[in-house]
Amino acid sequence: MRLHPVPAQTCRPYGSPWPGPKSWQLKPRGGRRREEQTRPSRPRPKLLKGESLQSTNGHGAPDPLLKPSLVSLSRTGLPGYQRYHTLAQAVPPGLTLPYHYKILAEMFRNMDTVVAMLYNRSETATFTKIKQGVQDMMHKRFEESHVGQIKTVFPEAYEFKQEKNVPTFNSNISKGSYQLTVEPLLHQNEARPALSAARLLERRQIFHQNLVSIVKQHHKVFLSSLVPAVSVPEDKLTRWHPRFNVDAVAAITASSLPQAPRSEKVSTAQEVLEKARSLITPKMEKALVSVARKAEEKNGEGTKPGCTQNPTVPATPASAPAQVPSALKGVSQSLLDRIRAKEVQKLQAAMTRNPAQEERLLMMSRLGELARILRNVFVSEKKAALTMEVACNRMVASYRSALSPGDMEKHVRLLAEVAPDWLSVHLVRKDFYLKLNKSEELSIVLDKLNRRLKEEEKL
Repeated sequence: MRLHPVPAQTCRPYGSPWPGPKSWQLKPRGGRRREEQTRPSRPRPKLLKGESLQSTNGHGAPDPLLKPSLVSLSRTGLPGYQRYHTLAQAVPPGLTLPYHYKILAEMFRNMDTVVAMLYNRSETATFTKIKQGVQDMMHKRFEESHVGQIKTVFPEAYEFKQEKNVPTFNSNISKGSYQLTVEPLLHQNEARPALSAARLLERRQIFHQNLVSIVKQHHKVFLSSLVPAVSVPEDKLTRWHPRFNVDAVAAITASSLPQAPRSEKVSTAQEVLEKARSLITPKMEKALVSVARKAEEKNGEGTKPGCTQNPTVPATPASAPAQVPSALKGVSQSLLDRIRAKEVQKLQAAMTRNPAQEERLLMMSRLGELARILRNVFVSEKKAALTMEVACNRMVASYRSALSPGDMEKHVRLLAEVAPDWLSVHLVRKDFYLKLNKSEELSIVLDKLNRRLKEEEKL
């Protein structure tokens, strides 16, 4: 058995302590973190009021620690909800569009999206590419007639041209043939501004407003045909006439689009001969001229002076008086005129009423039944005052329609506003209490509510 010698460095006398590592061999735990903690932090400059974030490093140059989004936001100066506030303004909810108008608006939105994608990557937008993209998104047919309708509604949206040598990447279309190209009109000072999402939304709003104005013209013609005629300003119109059939509005006429020039090309001798045969000889031309002169002379002798009438202008029949229905025979005409005048006034008020007034009238029409329910709640509870929460919960459980406690509280406050002598609201500490005047008859309160409702309907 062979023993290996033990190194002298590892041998130590019995009982002597084991030599530990030197002080320079020990590395402090977390030394790097301690250095970072002891390193003085870079002071961030304080921004004054109105100072931007893009040059705050003390040397006038942009701070590299700032993100580009913050720098771009500081350049605009206004937040997005203020810059794009006008884009969120919609038309009144009562002015609905016909179904085919809504389809056309959806086609414009999809077409504008496809054109924006092609325009932003500097690619020529042809009708073939647009048609394929719109049909893939809508799953409906998209033809040049729809593009003509879009041009009628919003003529400032695009510029249409017929161009040659446009790369199509399609074997069915030759490169040398004419194609209909579409380019958006942005009217900006920049050389080639990008068609961003904000501009797309703005163009969509303009197109929708133009559609509404077209329907308003049809609605104006309908109002003028009524007996008696009704006139409502377009800027105050909030809903259509009840008898106006919106879906029966005529379709939009398509505007003419640029057509490719037609050039006859003669390539073979046979085509040259066929074209020569189609030409008229001089003798045949003289014979046709003489026949036309003889026909004009015969027509001149047959017509007598003074009997000519313009065939394009039809004779306007005399306006017949309005026929009175058989059920109204014996009723004086003055009474009928007064009733019709009141009807016209009521329709004008209904068509010019804003949504807030409409909601208030709907709430006031419920106040009569709610007043009866509230009185029964006070009688059953046998208390002089009730908290708003308890009263609203009892009324919600007793009312025929589904209303939330918050909506019921709005109705109760409106009832206290209309009939303050009968119902009052008091704030005690942090709770609202309802107090009912039991000495006043309920029938008097209901009459007062009905009169107030009729007065507000006339406004």
